[in-house]
Amino acid sequence: MPAHSDDARADLAALCARGLDWGTGRSRDLPQAAAARHAAVLVLFGALDAIPALAGGPAAPAVPRDLDVLLLRRAATLGSHPGQIAFPGGRLEASDAGPIAAALREAVEETGLDPAGLEPLGTLPAMPVPVSNHLVTPVPAWWTRPSQVAAIDHAETVDVFRVPVADLLDPANRANTAHTVAGLDYRAPAFTVGGRLVWGFTAIVLSRMFDELGWAEPWDPDRIVHPDR
Repeated sequence: MPAHSDDARADLAALCARGLDWGTGRSRDLPQAAAARHAAVLVLFGALDAIPALAGGPAAPAVPRDLDVLLLRRAATLGSHPGQIAFPGGRLEASDAGPIAAALREAVEETGLDPAGLEPLGTLPAMPVPVSNHLVTPVPAWWTRPSQVAAIDHAETVDVFRVPVADLLDPANRANTAHTVAGLDYRAPAFTVGGRLVWGFTAIVLSRMFDELGWAEPWDPDRIVHPDR
């Protein structure tokens, strides 16, 4: 596990280089794969501010105390994933050179961050999002020079915030959601941090990344939370 920020950045870059299998099974089959729309999200890590993680004690994960990830809350009035916590991102446009360019453009539009202060580390395999028939490419990045962030368009985003990775990894903040697809029961990871529930696509991406990075701590998969839809 990384004890310093440079180690965390190196781990993330190595993960982008080798890739991973999302391991989501049939629960995320697209309803119309041939018509799937492509999107990208920015998974931005780094010291986003000087506030340390809340997690502590002997079970605290050995990640840097100042290592954060940037998230936002979508407006409750949106037709897709209303009110959910998400990464900055959106659909690829014809003018985008690829997923990295799209993720950066969308992050600037949604949060006002300065892209000159970010280092894209690569991409991870696209993950299907059945409810909106999208294939979404996560773009891990590193915050090299912090800039101010805020919700720019409140019709789309109502809050932009950092979450300490150590708090996400705290076993007390880990859980699963339960749902049924085509008569089969599935569970998917979730996080409960600071009164917020992170679930769905965002939680799956973070959970699988933490597993592959070797950062995850043992947690109770029988703890079930129920998103307020």
